Amino acid sequence: MTAAPNPRYAKSREMFARASRVIPGASQTFSKSHIAYPEGQAPLFLSHGKGSHVWDVDGNEYVDFVNGLLPVILGYDDPDVTAAVVDQLGRGITFSLATEAEVRLAERLVEIIPCAEKVRFGKNGSDATAGAVRVARAFTGRDRVAVCGYHGWQDWYIGTTARHKGVPQATRDLTSPFPYNDLEALDRALAAHPGEFACVIMEAMNAVEPAPGYLQGVKDIAHRHGALFILDEIITGFRYALGGAQDLFGVTPDLASFGKGMGNGFPISAVVGRADVMAQMEDVFFSFTAGGEAVSIAAALATIDKVQRENVVGHLWRQGGRVVTALAERIAAHGLGDVLSVSGKPCWPLLGIQDTPGATAWEIKTLYLQEMLARGILVQGGLNFSFAHDDTDIDSLLAAYDDVLPMIALAVRDKAMAQFLKCDPMRPVFRVR
Repeated sequence: MTAAPNPRYAKSREMFARASRVIPGASQTFSKSHIAYPEGQAPLFLSHGKGSHVWDVDGNEYVDFVNGLLPVILGYDDPDVTAAVVDQLGRGITFSLATEAEVRLAERLVEIIPCAEKVRFGKNGSDATAGAVRVARAFTGRDRVAVCGYHGWQDWYIGTTARHKGVPQATRDLTSPFPYNDLEALDRALAAHPGEFACVIMEAMNAVEPAPGYLQGVKDIAHRHGALFILDEIITGFRYALGGAQDLFGVTPDLASFGKGMGNGFPISAVVGRADVMAQMEDVFFSFTAGGEAVSIAAALATIDKVQRENVVGHLWRQGGRVVTALAERIAAHGLGDVLSVSGKPCWPLLGIQDTPGATAWEIKTLYLQEMLARGILVQGGLNFSFAHDDTDIDSLLAAYDDVLPMIALAVRDKAMAQFLKCDPMRPVFRVR
């Protein structure tokens, strides 16, 4: 199929051509790039955001349910965060010594995160997960790592995925993925290399609920094999509960990584955990020129204050719950139960798309995104709610579903996907979970 570019996105295409000359892939992040959206039928560059809305370079307005891939937990230009940032800008950004603000933020995290006894800051989620793994290796004197979920771009993890280009085979061989909700598989993986695993690192949950006792079982198996138990809370922190998934599910890891929603979009992350394990960081080289950058710390303090004061987590669950119920009803009403599904917690629901005799999953996803974007809804596979999403925003989302789901049902039923698609079907970026 020859792509028929939509004039609605003309300036995005111009900017893409310009960016391609100087930026590999024309974006800094795979999931924000052209490969994550229908070719010629999507905005590729945004100009600004306010609250729950963003505007692309063509001037089109969207209700944003991507939110920077989850960091924007309060909304764009949140007044409390902006005020804290402006105040800090007037006093300095990166200093020659540590600041009192670093201590205050570390104290707050120790107060609200069950496993946190000591804290170190990074800038990205990958910093925090890689730092936790390095600390675990130092503490145990072992090299191997068992992983379940997505943990960032660093060699030790990304080498297990299809995006392993540039990662040495020797590094890839030290990491062993294991399936979720299967304690026996984890036990076998650790037993295959007795005394060699430094840690088990995992996301507590994404699409699938943990089976009763599963997370505690993972911790118990890790400890039985002499390994540490690490929870990657980059997404779940401040979203599932104030203290993260460990708070919600009642399991306390040895170490954990936090990020994304911690700073409402400002770049900051954290490694937290047991004091005796974190003591390794007095010697382990986990050190950044911008590790104590004061503006992001000010943003994080303001964000955490507001998340706690305004019960932001409750708002995310309520709005998400409304959407999950309404979307499930619409999927059933249009006979799409074999094609579409909703999973995950209401604060971060995920839309699953399956192959069907009438169309492939990627054809369906392409049509879904093409049409949601045309109706002013910026979305990907999940629904990333923020505190700024009000009832009007949810009404707009559900109205878009009322238009788009019947279209998908018709295209699938009549095996007429080609009549609806305005571009070639999207292709997988890579499977991260």
